[in-house]
Amino acid sequence: MSVLPDLHLHYVQACQDLSQPENPFVARVLQEADKNDEISTKGITLKLAGNNHLVPVPRVTDNDLGALVSVLDQAAFVTGLDLAYNLLTDAGAQTIATFLQENSSLQYLNLMFNDIGTRGAELIAEALHSHQSLVHLRMTGNKIGNEGGMFFASMLRINSTLEKLDLGDCDLGLQCLIATSIALTQNKLLKAINLNCPLLSNQQEETTVHIARMLRINSSLVELHLGKHGMKNFGVEQLCDALYGNSTLRYLDLSCNNITYDGVKFLGELLKRNKTLRILDLSANRIEDNGAVYLSEALATRNMTLQALSVVSNNITDEGLVALAQAMQSNTTLSHIYIWGNKIDRDACVAFWELIEMGRLELGCTDVVPYEVDGEVFLAELSHGLGKHRYWAPRSAAVDPGAANASLGILPVSEY
Repeated sequence: MSVLPDLHLHYVQACQDLSQPENPFVARVLQEADKNDEISTKGITLKLAGNNHLVPVPRVTDNDLGALVSVLDQAAFVTGLDLAYNLLTDAGAQTIATFLQENSSLQYLNLMFNDIGTRGAELIAEALHSHQSLVHLRMTGNKIGNEGGMFFASMLRINSTLEKLDLGDCDLGLQCLIATSIALTQNKLLKAINLNCPLLSNQQEETTVHIARMLRINSSLVELHLGKHGMKNFGVEQLCDALYGNSTLRYLDLSCNNITYDGVKFLGELLKRNKTLRILDLSANRIEDNGAVYLSEALATRNMTLQALSVVSNNITDEGLVALAQAMQSNTTLSHIYIWGNKIDRDACVAFWELIEMGRLELGCTDVVPYEVDGEVFLAELSHGLGKHRYWAPRSAAVDPGAANASLGILPVSEY
């Protein structure tokens, strides 16, 4: 660990050397970091996200990066850099890529929702061919497209340190997803990947077939996000067949797809035999009552490993919701369940009120809270869910890394 420099003082000097005006937001964050007594022992993450503030801040631009990285070159104790929701473009990506090639201490880099395109993706991916310290990279929301995604797929064949990669909402295409799946048959280290919301023109579920083939071989992946893939029941069947032989995947996100109760039959059978899966996200599909019953049968009798289940907005009525509540009575492992957005009527309200009253379901582990009016029980919504901190996390406080949150969103370094 290097001798601790005065970050703010070095930043002021770097801005003067580059004839660059200081960004008051960056200056303030560096001043706060200088006051941190733990940086010499634990390292710190500089939180420069442009969206986590009650008072608007001047967002970080490409021009601000030159002075910032010159400061970080002298600060080996800075192990994380959060630049989410700023105004960085491909020019800024080039500065970051150069910094990565010269820096050996950065473990966490968050670039989500900037304006980085294909060229910027190429530069960052190439830097990671040789960079040997970065563990967690978030590119979420940068429209790098299919071509930009291909550079990351190629990087996964070579990189030997990255554990988490977030490429959600990046406009990835068919070719990129197939290449990524093939790369993950060879990559032995990546533990979590987000491939949500690609741009797929056909409905043949080719990508799901390739991802299923990868899951038969891959022995390191713990967390997989496949939201908004247009997945149908055939795709679910392919994934389930692959997961019978997979003993590592713990978090499966199938939210916002076209899965019906026929597809949930395959998931129900999987849950009866799979002893690894801990978190299952089926939000915004259409499993209806039959699907909820299939899940409840598996959870009540055969599965004692699943910890969190989301069936938010699935057109489920009282019949299916009561069945899930009853399954929780006999299943002592399932601790988190999310049901809001369904057709919740009196019987479901009473069933979940009873779970909460007896202490079987804690309020921090569900997205509903009971209240009573004229002797009748109703449920109101709580702002909880599997994706609660996927796009935003409190700046000042650490988020509890429980089963209710996507690790890609809240943990800078994998702790599996």
